[in-house]
Amino acid sequence: MRALRWHGKHDIRCDTVPDPVIEHGRDAIIKVSSCAICGSDLHLYDNFIPGTKSGDIMGHEFMGEVMEVGNANTRLKVGDRVVVPFTIICGECDQCRRGNFSVCERSNRNKALADKAFGHSPAGLFGYTHLTGGYPGGQAEYVRVPFADAGCIKVPASLTDEQVLFLSDIFPTGWQAAVQCDIEPADTVAIWGAGPVGQFAIRSAVLLGARQVIAIDHVPERLAMARAGGAITIDFDEESVIERLNALTDGKGPEKCIDAVGLEAHASRSIDSLYDRAKQAVMLETDRPHVLREMIYVCRPAGTLSVPGVYGGLLDKVPFGALMNKGLTLRTGQTHVNRWTDDLLKRIEEGEIDPSFVITHNVSLEQGPLMYETFRQKQDGCIKVVMKP
Repeated sequence: MRALRWHGKHDIRCDTVPDPVIEHGRDAIIKVSSCAICGSDLHLYDNFIPGTKSGDIMGHEFMGEVMEVGNANTRLKVGDRVVVPFTIICGECDQCRRGNFSVCERSNRNKALADKAFGHSPAGLFGYTHLTGGYPGGQAEYVRVPFADAGCIKVPASLTDEQVLFLSDIFPTGWQAAVQCDIEPADTVAIWGAGPVGQFAIRSAVLLGARQVIAIDHVPERLAMARAGGAITIDFDEESVIERLNALTDGKGPEKCIDAVGLEAHASRSIDSLYDRAKQAVMLETDRPHVLREMIYVCRPAGTLSVPGVYGGLLDKVPFGALMNKGLTLRTGQTHVNRWTDDLLKRIEEGEIDPSFVITHNVSLEQGPLMYETFRQKQDGCIKVVMKP
């Protein structure tokens, strides 16, 4: 089969690799009909996340048709159409029973390695380094899905791939980011980053009833898409984010703040961003937390910070004293995808939201390596790439 593989920093290739096979009774083999490039994939592309090895198959947003099931998998049958969440879940451990699917206790087959890095292991993830299991990803023609009877989301034939594909990650990720804010009707929600996750966080905050949603970015196409979703926009290249947020909130700051950027924050006017880049270049810091610092500074006292943006390692100069003294609540985590998908699928079916709005490029798998660079450089108006193996 054909698959996109990582061969080093900025080196993604479409290679021929062996087809996957059933390894355990709860497995399924999925023929991929659609997959996508996620902003998180760019962290691997830029080699900021440790544990990626040459030859690893990329991708964690995919869906398709069940071609084969293991002998212990009684929930799925050949021919089922499914979306596969990026988090691999057993459905049976203590964390899964609590709905904390992104920290499933059984799905990371490299648990010992992750325990050393994090103290305790999170769940296994598709196509996302050997710290989270080293599982082959979904930017391929076929994928083996472990614990497929627990994780896979069956979707109706009445909906297109483009409408349901993002149930695999970015739609529930944006939704969880907003839900974690406990939004109230009088709230202003400020969202840093108007990439795909930020776009879904914007629409989720609107659906959850926020009085005012503000999106912060500097890419014109992203800002236009954010305004179409109901947000007021701030271009951080053109104006002070802090001054504008204070102006929009009568000097009090937003009650809820969402970091949809993560470890590769950009801020052209920021001294701290230059500091981070210098420390990162000599490997004294792994992540660039400009957005996290700015959120702590500008958030209204007793407010909430929600962080769906991916961080990989060590942060410097984070003003934890301000966070503590202002009484801020910080909520983080990879997405508990299966906690949200029943509700979100119903919202799609009822026409409340059509997630396909975010797609700007629909290409073949062979065009994937080129699209990684296009997406990274934000060229050609690229916001979201869908590939058709």
